[in-house]
Amino acid sequence: MHQVRYFLAVARELNFTRAAESCNVAQPSLTRAIKQLEDELGGELFRRERSLSHLTELGQRMLPMLQQCYDSALNAKSLAQSIKSGAVAPLAIALSVTVNIMLLIPFLSELMRVLPGLELRFYRGTNNEIAELLKKGEAEIGIGGALEGVWERLDSWQLFSEPYLLVVGSRHRLASLAEPVSPSELPAERLLCRTNCENVKEILQFLAAHGGQPRVKHDISTEPDLTALLENNFGIGIAPRSSVLSVNARRLKIEGLEITRTVFAYAVAGRQRSTAASTLIKMLRAADWHAVEEQLNPVNGGPEILPSSRVA
Repeated sequence: MHQVRYFLAVARELNFTRAAESCNVAQPSLTRAIKQLEDELGGELFRRERSLSHLTELGQRMLPMLQQCYDSALNAKSLAQSIKSGAVAPLAIALSVTVNIMLLIPFLSELMRVLPGLELRFYRGTNNEIAELLKKGEAEIGIGGALEGVWERLDSWQLFSEPYLLVVGSRHRLASLAEPVSPSELPAERLLCRTNCENVKEILQFLAAHGGQPRVKHDISTEPDLTALLENNFGIGIAPRSSVLSVNARRLKIEGLEITRTVFAYAVAGRQRSTAASTLIKMLRAADWHAVEEQLNPVNGGPEILPSSRVA
């Protein structure tokens, strides 16, 4: 990079002496560096004259590319210094496709207030894909369901557990029923089946065992799709309480359904964490998750998020 800097100075001054002065370096050192760059590139960059030098054809072609190279190096150095000082705080978060990002909004808003230079990058995936993103270092924090046995180097912190509920659009016939809803009410319905759900097999087994298996099943893979289809009366869903935070959907207990899901925060054990990542993990672990959900969805009451014990 010194050679490039000296080249740009000579191209600007068209004089080796003045270029050396502007770079605060002895002229022989500058001349030697230019010669080394010419050897590297395979040709002369300047036609040297007594008081004035000119760029050769090769020099003219190299000038814009080497200028861009030098500018990029300066930008990289500036970014590195900003990250080191905390002026820029990048944070990559891998979220399970089954976790509602609305749950994180209060914490991310506070984190942005504390760290004005926060730059967020979000990834979505299955639980196994979250583990892979953490393993490769592409994400610093993961939020998802249980990952037992996926990778032994993961630190995990249990955030909350929550029940699975029947979710229906506000205009659906089941929305007016009293809780708990009997499984016998469900066979005439179309089930919006969340294929990435951690407990999908157990839910389908429960419905089959209790006479509640719907006649039609639509497979969906994302929570936004579930919300949109529910609000437009395409069917019913069975999902964790926090999956549908919407005034246009109602959540109801199902008689006899005791299945719950637990959400964890993950990070790689022994790997140095950024200030942003460490702060967010502390905030998530200390949160009152029932209060968070009620703040985001105050109109749709129902069973609480179950309190969780902390997992070190």
